[in-house]
Amino acid sequence: MSTWMTQTTCSGAPNAVLDLLTEPSAIARWSPLPFTLDGFTGARLGAGDRVRVRGDLAGRVAEFVVQVGEAGDGRLSLTADGPIRIDVEYVVSPAPSGSTLRASIGVAGTGLVGRILARATDALLAAGALRAALERIASEFEPAAELEPALAA
Repeated sequence: MSTWMTQTTCSGAPNAVLDLLTEPSAIARWSPLPFTLDGFTGARLGAGDRVRVRGDLAGRVAEFVVQVGEAGDGRLSLTADGPIRIDVEYVVSPAPSGSTLRASIGVAGTGLVGRILARATDALLAAGALRAALERIASEFEPAAELEPALAA
């Protein structure tokens, strides 16, 4: 299994960051891997939730069953099982300017197809997909930039 880790700071309070990490519509905006939820109707993911997701992985439609281990006290952990296994952990802690957010993603695949898909996922993560996801999360807490008025010619 390969593991990818990164961290960032954001201006959101730890509880607000955890809310963003567990809200399905928000997750779709920042996730390092694009996906859709099948049949989940809850407002937030919670510990013990089991949901189905579908996404495009290396040009193939892949389906996963996601089991949420923890979703509170500054931590979101989950496991996605499908053609590959993805173990995810986000840890949010207070920081002077808001919060520190640490992320860890472990990827493993078995069998020929699983190993190929795991390598493709590793390539996405190596190219900065996890870092970009954390930057998108942090940007959700930044005030919208005011537009400069256009100068008349």
